[in-house]
Amino acid sequence: MNNGDTNPEAVGDECETVSVAVSDRIEGVVTVTLSRPEARNALDARLRSELSDVLAAIADDDCCRVVVLTGDDEGKAFVAGADVTELRERGTLEQREVSKRPRIYETIADFPKPVIAHINGHALGGGCELAQACDIRIAHEQAKLGQPEINLGIIPGGGGTQRLPRLVGEGQAMRLILSGELIDAQEAAEIGLVDEVHNEESLDERVYGLAKSMAEKSPVALEFAKTAIQASVEMDLSSGIEYEAELFSQLFATEDKNEGIDAFFEDRDPNWQGK
Repeated sequence: MNNGDTNPEAVGDECETVSVAVSDRIEGVVTVTLSRPEARNALDARLRSELSDVLAAIADDDCCRVVVLTGDDEGKAFVAGADVTELRERGTLEQREVSKRPRIYETIADFPKPVIAHINGHALGGGCELAQACDIRIAHEQAKLGQPEINLGIIPGGGGTQRLPRLVGEGQAMRLILSGELIDAQEAAEIGLVDEVHNEESLDERVYGLAKSMAEKSPVALEFAKTAIQASVEMDLSSGIEYEAELFSQLFATEDKNEGIDAFFEDRDPNWQGK
């Protein structure tokens, strides 16, 4: 099953703050649950480290094609933010060391497989930044989101000042970051911070339905498509189109390209090999 050295569920079993379930709902979909209920799933050093270990194992496992990232329901939040106690105890030099990349935000943003943020509760501060680093954000209608760091005399430090304007525009990012105000899920959807909002009954169905539709695709094509879309933010249009054409051409060397076209002509489901 695992072409790497570690099994994601085995790594999860060794973690105190992260749990992993592979294909328990949908084949090829792995659910990663952040679990510090006593701290509303706040990001502390242990959680960040364990999440990094889990993601490394998932990246190496060909049977894990799509990641759903969520918070423990008992914590009543997706991620309530960074651990403020840790922030209070750090000085400049220590914080610079902690801020060296890749941090968990970059690990998620650069992850080779699709990551869906299942925002089952509040996503604040570092939690909002964690959601921003995911590829798709689907929120519970009762969730609130925001960057309240300014209320502590600091600014977002996990990419919020950079990713948020790209998602919602400079004006909306200024409003949220400079005021520290929180917005509900519906407003977050209206400005582009989240992609969809659902109620309790339909949230899981939508998240895992979307994850299933992705997991059924060629893993190589998924990775290349994600890479091309992300490049659109960094490149001008002409360079981006050239880069897309190069990735498109590279897929013609894969077995999955031939399998996909053969399955189309034979009117059957493709049997992807991921190569």
